[in-house]
Amino acid sequence: MEPQLISRVADSVATVVVHHPAKRNAMTAAMWRAVPELLDALADDPAVRVLVLTGAGGTFCAGADISTLRESAEEAQGLAGRAEEALAAFPKPTLAAVRGHCVGGGAQLAAACDLRFAAHSALFGITPAKLGVVYPASATRRLTALVGPATAKYLLFSGELIDADRALRTGLVDEVLPEEELDARVGEFTRILASRSLLTQAAAKEFVAGRTDRAAHWAAQAAGSGDTTEGVAAFLERREPRFGWGAATTPG
Repeated sequence: MEPQLISRVADSVATVVVHHPAKRNAMTAAMWRAVPELLDALADDPAVRVLVLTGAGGTFCAGADISTLRESAEEAQGLAGRAEEALAAFPKPTLAAVRGHCVGGGAQLAAACDLRFAAHSALFGITPAKLGVVYPASATRRLTALVGPATAKYLLFSGELIDADRALRTGLVDEVLPEEELDARVGEFTRILASRSLLTQAAAKEFVAGRTDRAAHWAAQAAGSGDTTEGVAAFLERREPRFGWGAATTPG
């Protein structure tokens, strides 16, 4: 099978699989280019309420296919940056499910997700210093927001790998699980996310990211959505709420 991104949608969850097992799921130029278009389609799909990003087999993503850097390191970085920003801007909750190596561009993609769940086997590294590459400013800021300046410098300066337990302590990942329990936990948690108000989640994503110009917009969305009325009614009636607001109903 050619290196590619494989996507499927089931039970309101879109799963995107990085598939390039011959090179530990390294991202080719074509794969980087495919990310924004694929995410746009999934964002517009009303059946999708949560997105999971993972890798084929026992590896998340070993980064960019290094052979592409011989052609044009700047172009390869630009493609990776656009993919990262598209993932960070996805209007619904995103979760990276990480096994094995999550390195370089793979860590860049994982950090662009809202949440990261890892198996004990996971190893994380930011490796541009091994190649003489300047890590993108946007990716550096995102990494620093997750782990703080000291750990960001440790990772960026050294290119050393850290294990899942250290990644958990630094805030790079949110949960660490035994290998055999990762899929079940991701499935359980994404079902929880899919049952919650997408209105709340979408507004929270913007506010957490620091956007300050849309408070009135989200107040209007809340007033017109009916989600609050439904949530309160469901709570009082002791039933699961049926939230109706969808990300496709609001402009960016």
